[in-house]
Amino acid sequence: MNQIAKEQALILWFNQIGINDIPIVGGKNASLGEMIGQLTSKGVNVPNGFATTAYAYRYFIESAGLEEKLRKLFSDLDVDNLQNLRSRGKKARKLLLHTPFPDEFKSAIATAYNRLCEQYNVDTDVAVRSSATAEDLPDASFAGQQETYLNVTTVEEVLAATHRCFASLFTDRAISYRHTKGFDHFEVALAVGVQKMVRSDLATSGVMFSIETESGFKDAALITAAYGLGENVVQGSVNPDEYHVFKPTVMSGFSPIIDKRLGSKEIKMVYDDGTKNVKNVPVSSTERAKFALNDEDILQLGRWACVIEEHYSRVHDKYTPMDMEWAKDGITKELFIVQARPETVQSQKVGNVLRSYKLIETKAVSGQRDNS
Repeated sequence: MNQIAKEQALILWFNQIGINDIPIVGGKNASLGEMIGQLTSKGVNVPNGFATTAYAYRYFIESAGLEEKLRKLFSDLDVDNLQNLRSRGKKARKLLLHTPFPDEFKSAIATAYNRLCEQYNVDTDVAVRSSATAEDLPDASFAGQQETYLNVTTVEEVLAATHRCFASLFTDRAISYRHTKGFDHFEVALAVGVQKMVRSDLATSGVMFSIETESGFKDAALITAAYGLGENVVQGSVNPDEYHVFKPTVMSGFSPIIDKRLGSKEIKMVYDDGTKNVKNVPVSSTERAKFALNDEDILQLGRWACVIEEHYSRVHDKYTPMDMEWAKDGITKELFIVQARPETVQSQKVGNVLRSYKLIETKAVSGQRDNS
């Protein structure tokens, strides 16, 4: 598919996109496509899926005449006035949620989801995640500002979750952030990723860094793990296990697990058959007393951390430590990477800097004997 076709598509499959497509599908989706296209052959498992594009969002806004209404709504926006901010945000979200999608867009989503069901099973469970993107600011960070919906299982639910993702572009937090950073509200678009879920509700999941996050030590990967779906670990709602792996030897067939720390892992997120798609339940004392990962899984994740870091460092032409989310399927027992992004704390610190100082003049210190 050529670039023009990509830019005018409503839906793109992960295997059609890569890291250069951030302006089209957002950072999350572009990274998933990059890994599927470039790292599957190196043994990294990534669940399949598709993304709605920035073009699809703009098509929705323009075809329904929403931009003029939104501009009018934000003409007297005052982010320093919380009542004003909340009122404008609520009205904007309501406006988007009560505006139907164009038939062409609904049909594209339905067709793509049905194809995903053919690959896995009928009414397959998916995660629906939003990913904001600005065409002229591909490196701008909007992480954590939009929404994620888990265990979504029908065309109707996927459409509803996509609608809510679009509306989440106008949460109070997102509006305030864009205003503070000087981003035009109407230059930012919303892409949505629809990805086959990993049944980690029946197993474990967590976050992994290809760098030691406290010290910045580059030769150690940090892996965290807890039971159930990964949202609790990502949001800091649970105290997970922690494992460190020595990177220089993990690719050579050794078992360089540096240390293990047992976390409390008090709750886990699982599927819910009720009105909510997921719920938190207590973890038994027996499970809490065990490590969530065995050594084989720890080492496999450590190897993937090295492979993913090496690839993104090559793509960016500089050392790029990575922040990744992983999940283990309780049915197939397979490990998967479900998200990957550049690490943003240690990687932005300036280390190994030597400062030279030149002594301009000398004077006697008060109380010092003058030997001249």
